[in-house]
Amino acid sequence: MSSNRANEAPASGRFTIVGTPIGNLGDLSPRALKALHAADMIYCEDTRVTGKLCAHFGIKTPCRAYHEHNAEALRPRIIEALEQGQSIALVSDAGMPLISDPGYKLVQAVIEQGLEPQVAPGPTAATTALVLAGLPSDRFFFAGFLPPKSGARRKALSELAQIPASLIFYEGPSRLAAMLADASEALGDRSAAVCRELTKLYEESRRGTLSQLAQHYQLQGAPKGEIVVVIAPPAPAEAPSEGDLDAMLEDAMRENSLKDAVAYVTNISGTKKKLVYERALKLKEQSR
Repeated sequence: MSSNRANEAPASGRFTIVGTPIGNLGDLSPRALKALHAADMIYCEDTRVTGKLCAHFGIKTPCRAYHEHNAEALRPRIIEALEQGQSIALVSDAGMPLISDPGYKLVQAVIEQGLEPQVAPGPTAATTALVLAGLPSDRFFFAGFLPPKSGARRKALSELAQIPASLIFYEGPSRLAAMLADASEALGDRSAAVCRELTKLYEESRRGTLSQLAQHYQLQGAPKGEIVVVIAPPAPAEAPSEGDLDAMLEDAMRENSLKDAVAYVTNISGTKKKLVYERALKLKEQSR
């Protein structure tokens, strides 16, 4: 019996998103190393940067640049290569791809084609700085790079002001002092940390209020290296006093039922419903 195997379509290749070191080459995981060795092609931001990584680890896989200027043209070719059975690895210059780096649309295209991407995770500057900052880490919001001009930057910061989480930004050395000053103006003088050269020989984390840090870098000048700024969440709003709570309830109860007034005041005051309800009952008794 003859076989039709020669006419069968090749099995789809493997698409792996590979996290690379953010500074210390010792942070490349064995799984990431294996994925880079096994790939038929590595797509990267800058072939010179990834070429150094490959040379250090003896990786012979060819590299090709994938960035915002050629992504539109390359995506169909990458999908075609995967469908023909080739294995593709996607890396950034440092850290996890797609985190303030190109690649999102490529991953989306792979998924839309019915292929399942894989991840060999690696370091990320954002979370590395978060745990070094000494600020609340249970909730955080990564905002990437802010606009370069002060007016647009302040507007962007103001839009983030009420997020109940630590804020994480990437920033360039030359704009750091101005960014910290704008953040102090837009967010209030919160606690913050400036972390730079993470995992490298001259790693540094400087902590203080936003105004203190802004003043330091205004006096010392722009620091060297890659920079992450972590800013503390907004302080919790102060609970209203009993007098303020009573005034809100009296006003709400003039035109609403007790139940609706309690729901309204609970919502606008952030006070526990049980306490608001008890105050409302007491006010109703006093008004008889």
